[in-house]
Amino acid sequence: MSALHGIRVLDVSTVIAAPFAAGLMADFGADVIKVEQPDGGDPFRKLGPYHNGEVLRWATMGRNKRCITLDLRKEEGKNIFLQLAAKCDVLIENFRTGTLDKWGLDAETIRQANPAIIITRITGYGQTGPYANMAGFGTPATAFSGMTYITGYEDRPPVSPSFSLVDYITGLYAVMSTMMALYHRDALKGKAQEIDVSLYEGIFRMMEILVADFHKNGNIRKRKPKLSGTSSPGGTYQTKDGKWVVLVCSTDRTYEYLTRAMKRSDLLENPLFSTMKSRVENDPAIDGLVREWISTLDYAALKEVADREGVPVSLVYSAEDIFADPHYAARKNIVEMPHPTLGTIKMPGVVPKFSETPGEIKWVGPSLGSHNIEVYSELLGLTKQQLEELKSKGIM
Repeated sequence: MSALHGIRVLDVSTVIAAPFAAGLMADFGADVIKVEQPDGGDPFRKLGPYHNGEVLRWATMGRNKRCITLDLRKEEGKNIFLQLAAKCDVLIENFRTGTLDKWGLDAETIRQANPAIIITRITGYGQTGPYANMAGFGTPATAFSGMTYITGYEDRPPVSPSFSLVDYITGLYAVMSTMMALYHRDALKGKAQEIDVSLYEGIFRMMEILVADFHKNGNIRKRKPKLSGTSSPGGTYQTKDGKWVVLVCSTDRTYEYLTRAMKRSDLLENPLFSTMKSRVENDPAIDGLVREWISTLDYAALKEVADREGVPVSLVYSAEDIFADPHYAARKNIVEMPHPTLGTIKMPGVVPKFSETPGEIKWVGPSLGSHNIEVYSELLGLTKQQLEELKSKGIM
């Protein structure tokens, strides 16, 4: 039995945070029914990269979900949606604030169909506040969170993440909050809730250092290409053979290990570097010494001495490095799945690891509407003739 056996999720969402959240639940056994518009479905089905014209990312984003089509904007489609909601534990949606209400699918109407359903809403800026109705996309939300301002180099423009980091972080918050609400409903016999998750708030929650430092010291943190003002030494360095590595000393003990690796016990006694506070204040000096030391070693030699002495060092991994790494292989972080048109496709494995109820990838992202007959017949008892009529009307 899977960890989420018996939990059914109605996934009425598109790119990226909400479908990712629903997908994480599907990995651990929830029956996730993904509802898509009949005319094209989730835009994620068309996002690159491509291989011979075939979209690659949908295989992962849509995995383990049963995909159906339904036009919620039509009255008959709305009625069918409410019938589906009556059979589900959770509704996950990411329409712009008020969209479902406009279609006659407000929370009160949904709860009339199913008083016990948990409604998890994901938007750019939340369900309340002056920006509630603004369109929400990951890159602007990241800028709004304060993260972009501190990313990059001070003498260059701010840098946005090169992938949809804020969407995936938001998806994690959505799953966490949904599981809390399920616990509250089922274990504590509480009332089913609505959950309001925004794109920017997940990252902002991680920005406590910015908030405290500005409140008490008036400091506006500037862009730095590494951890700034909290620990030293640390950063990105280049080895003698041209490899890029990351090293960080977040504690005094770790710094002691580094001085042993460098064979520089004098750096422990030097008052400029003997405490974390003094090292942060004199970061350029200690950073220069570390940078010079690393530049004299090939990566293999650096890694050997760093691991031996307990210094946290990692190669800056590319996709090629990840595919070749034995630890990724041992942890089954990359799995290969059969694909109907690509033959096979590799994708990230299921995380985290459970001892008793491990997650599983049962199938890759299915084609649009591929589970229509199965879901509508199984859950709602619709006949083949009824399904054909709905199809002819463009409702599915």
